[in-house]
This record gives sequence, C-alpha cells and structure tokens, in this order.
Amino acid sequence: MKKIRIIAAAIMIAAIGHAAAALTVEEAQAVLTDLDDVRNFEENDFAAVMRFTSEDPEEGVEQQVVQQFRRDGEDKFLMLIQEPAVQLGQGYLRIEDGLWFYDPESRQFTFTSLEEQFSGTDARNSDFGTSNYADDYVVTSVEEGTLGSFQVYILDLMATSNEVTYPTEKMWITRDLYLPLKIESYSEAGRLLRTSLFPSYARAGGNYIATRMIFVDELIEGRRTQIEISDISLSDIPDTVFTKAYVERVNR
Repeated sequence: MKKIRIIAAAIMIAAIGHAAAALTVEEAQAVLTDLDDVRNFEENDFAAVMRFTSEDPEEGVEQQVVQQFRRDGEDKFLMLIQEPAVQLGQGYLRIEDGLWFYDPESRQFTFTSLEEQFSGTDARNSDFGTSNYADDYVVTSVEEGTLGSFQVYILDLMATSNEVTYPTEKMWITRDLYLPLKIESYSEAGRLLRTSLFPSYARAGGNYIATRMIFVDELIEGRRTQIEISDISLSDIPDTVFTKAYVERVNR
C-alpha cells in the first residue's frame, strides 16, 4: 500500500510539473516573437530557388520555377519567374512603397497586394516576405498537443488589424524551436479557407527556412500547391536587385 501511495504521489507531482510547464496566453504571445526571429534573416540577405507544383481539378498540374531574393531587415523581396517560358521574367517586387507585379510583355508595373495569390497558385504573396506574427496577431488561446511525432503548442490567433491576409489562424508549432508545422487560416466568419503544411526545414545560418511547403485550398477540393526550396544562399545581394530598374534590366 505504501508503495502504491508513493507511485501515486510521484504521478501527481509529475502532473503538477507538466501543468506548470504549459504556456500561458501571455507567454505564447512572447513565443510569436521567437517564431519570427528564427524565420527572419535580419543579419543576412537570403536567396533561393523555389519550385512550384500546382494541382487543380480543372486545369491539371502546372509547374513554375522562381528565383527568390529577400532582405528581411528592410522588408524587401523579389520573386522572378524563370519557368514556364510563357511567364519568363514576370516578377513581384516588394519595396518601400508596396508590392509591384512586373509584366515583361507590356513592360508595365502594376501595384498589387500581399493578400493576393502568387501567380495563380494557392500561395499568397505574403507567404514570401518577413514574418510579422508578433505584430500582426494576438494569441487568444494555447494548448499542448502532438502533430505526427512532434510535440507542439497549438495557438489560436486573432489579427490586430485588417491589413493581414487572414483575420484568424490556428497554428501548430514545435515546442523546441517554435517552427510552424501546420497553419489553418480562417475567414472572419470562421470558415476554413486554407491549410498550410511545413513538413521539412533546413538550418541557414542562425535561422531556419521551410524547404517544403504545401498550401491546400479548402474551398476547392483537389486544389493545392507544393513548393520545394533549394540552392539557398546567405551571400550579400546588391542593393540594385531590389529596384524596378533591375527587374526591367534582367528582362531585356
């Protein structure tokens, strides 16, 4: 009997310790800052090649290759489409005055939004810039759970303004590095619009980058986009790359 009581007491102590280790909403809000820091390249420029595979029940499978350049310290990025040939040279340039789409056929820049789809895929333009979750969202609830073999925190998020792509999100993040593994994005009415999956990451300097991303359209069954990232570089990028003149020049 004494042994049983000792075991029961040990279980109770372990349970109390486990409960104490659980995040509060306030602590989870601070975690969003760590989540942004581990994914943003504030100290280095970033470049990579992105291969898109988009599946659509009506249009079939389409593929794109995109050269990506990022300068998170200045909230700038450039996405240049290299394949297919019919889209060669199209680009999305994020600079101080907003996001611009360049069409080499018309040689015109058109002002666009971070909320818009990227080149007709299930990715959004906002998926490729600086991570600003700590500023854009507040945590409304947090719980512990698992996702596959990963121990995760599950955060419910509400937007702090109407300038974000999705007003509410549910996020599964690893408990050690705070890397998102899954994000459910909802409308203001609570309808699930998109599910984002991040099954693999790579270390790049002191940061981490998702090397595989899957965006599932929850409104159109069978529609999804997978992105694979390779050829990662943290070398300095010339200032001129993040200019309209550069986008025009590489298309001549």
